[in-house]
Amino acid sequence: MSDATPTPEPETLEALQSRHRKEQRDLVSRITQKKKQASKKTRKGVNDECERLERELKERQAHELAVQNGEAGDAEEQAEDPQSSGDEAQDIQEDMSNLRVDGSDSKDSSTNGDSTEPRKKKPSRAKARLARRAAEQASIIAEAEREAANAPNPRELERERMATQLQKHGLALHEIRADGHCLYAAVADQLQTRELGLKPRIGVTINEQGEQGLDAKPEAYKTVRHAAADWIQGHADDFSGFMEDPLPEHVRKIRETGEWGGHLELLALARTYGLRICVLHSDGQVDKIEAGDEVKEKEEIWLGYYKHSHGLGEHYNSLRKVG
Repeated sequence: MSDATPTPEPETLEALQSRHRKEQRDLVSRITQKKKQASKKTRKGVNDECERLERELKERQAHELAVQNGEAGDAEEQAEDPQSSGDEAQDIQEDMSNLRVDGSDSKDSSTNGDSTEPRKKKPSRAKARLARRAAEQASIIAEAEREAANAPNPRELERERMATQLQKHGLALHEIRADGHCLYAAVADQLQTRELGLKPRIGVTINEQGEQGLDAKPEAYKTVRHAAADWIQGHADDFSGFMEDPLPEHVRKIRETGEWGGHLELLALARTYGLRICVLHSDGQVDKIEAGDEVKEKEEIWLGYYKHSHGLGEHYNSLRKVG
């Protein structure tokens, strides 16, 4: 014969609600009796005890109901969510307020409080909390979008600030096509308009370029590209430590591809042509990249650096002296 204790059947929702109503009626009866027997001296202590009994019953019944509804995992969250805890307390308080002092349930008086008709299940408070948070998040996102829509356009702002700097330095903007060759094309424009001359690196003489006219101008950037590549290759010790690629690959990209140029290439060009290259930013900063001390008199050229104004990203324009 087995001595194992049979596992009790789980309590149904209807049975749980019926037990809760009975417990509430019993508590009302106990509280009523205690208050009737209280004297002036003991009234405060009795009231405190009654409040404690009510609070403990509410908390226990709320937990049991959460377990029954599969929301036991919300217990810790409810402790952090005052609004949720307040909702539970309010529900129990409403049930308590529907009880008469004589122990009968005003909702179920016709059946002495033992009605088996299930109460309508209330909406899940966990879902309600998630909905509130989703609404709050949507409100935050909408506000951020409104602020972004009203914020200044970075492109227009950069253009306006650069226009102020151009006027301050007596310069005029000459737009260079944004195609990956902009740094070299801007330097070529400066060299040609200042009549400083291009040092050929692709087997075409300067005079031949001039005779070919406008159709040859787009090829000027290739001359400048090869000039930068030749200088870097001939002075590898000065540049190789600052490259992401091995020197041969870095030089190949300068000569044969549309790889963007940067500070290393500007330094190589400044030394190749004996220049002081002034790079103007929209905030007024001027980067000056110069040839070495062996060049006593350095010709000065100006480039404009743009961070937001072109779809490809960073961009250089040629800045020509006015007058």
